[in-house]
Amino acid sequence: MIPFVDLKRQYLNHRVELDAAIQDVLENTAFIGGKRVKDFETAFAKALGVKHCIGVANGTDAIYIAMKMMGIGAGDEVITVANSWISTSETITQTGAKVVFVDVEPDQFTIDPKLIEAKITPRTKAIIPVHFHGNVADMDPIIALCKKHGLKLIEDCAQAHFSQYKGKNAGTMGDAATFSYYPGKNLGAYGDAGAVVTNDDALAEKMRMYANHGALVKHAHQIEGINSRLDSIQAAILGVKLNHLPTWTANRRKNAALYNELLQGIPQVKLPVEREGCKHTYHLYVIRAENRDGLMAHLAAKGTDSVLHYPTILPLLEAYGYLGHTAADFPVGYAYQQQILSLPMFPEMREDEVRIVAAAIREFYGG
Repeated sequence: MIPFVDLKRQYLNHRVELDAAIQDVLENTAFIGGKRVKDFETAFAKALGVKHCIGVANGTDAIYIAMKMMGIGAGDEVITVANSWISTSETITQTGAKVVFVDVEPDQFTIDPKLIEAKITPRTKAIIPVHFHGNVADMDPIIALCKKHGLKLIEDCAQAHFSQYKGKNAGTMGDAATFSYYPGKNLGAYGDAGAVVTNDDALAEKMRMYANHGALVKHAHQIEGINSRLDSIQAAILGVKLNHLPTWTANRRKNAALYNELLQGIPQVKLPVEREGCKHTYHLYVIRAENRDGLMAHLAAKGTDSVLHYPTILPLLEAYGYLGHTAADFPVGYAYQQQILSLPMFPEMREDEVRIVAAAIREFYGG
């Protein structure tokens, strides 16, 4: 059996370090805040190349907190991509703003910058590009649009830890950026966890305050906030894992390169494309395949897991039926949702496992 991801294999490889970090938190009984959280926030900010990292409870809260502290609310509009996890869009609605969807760029799975300006209105307050699958959105034209129209720019980096755009780390190009440390992410905790990063001192203070019941000092509540804090055990785990992330990223890219080599030339399969001048970190390795469902069943019969991320684009979900969208509004994203399939991809995946998956795909298509 070849799993889609194997977190136990990762744990066993680093068990001594991880157990020691968790034990340290238990022995010091510092479960909320404290040294482990501060140390991780500092290390992550330094590694990414930003001034501030604010640890929060999860990646969804991170997006909401960033928008809320930028003053986005009722009567505003926020533009984002049509194919993402619902966290990106539901948090827009939670602020009181209206979500405005834009189709994806062909071959890249990220928001199409050429289609954004037509969606901008006097009510538009921000753009949230999603760096999808580990591939960075085309940021230069998006940054230019934000400057031209005076819009805030929030990068959703939930799937793009240390992905790069023309030498810049994802998360360093906007007013703020958000990260998820969900267990299956490239940098994953052992539960829910997330962060917001920014170079804006005032915004960082507001976001930290809001995430902690509106207080920077206990009992001194300057505003009403929410309870969204990164707990110490998760911070300790993330601190250990952060040191190994460069190696894990290199392993993901090596596995992706081998997939590319072995799957090249199958007419029914379109391989993921790394944007020129950028660094894809392959949180997911997603192909577009003819007879996708048949291929998925064939792989399962051969003992290989594969997953659909995500089977329905956001505007066509029942949750957004009130917007009245049809498939014709998002032709690229809609076409892709019929074809996408995520193949096994994790840093500890062995070369022989990649070869087995690729051979099964070739066998299915008669190659």
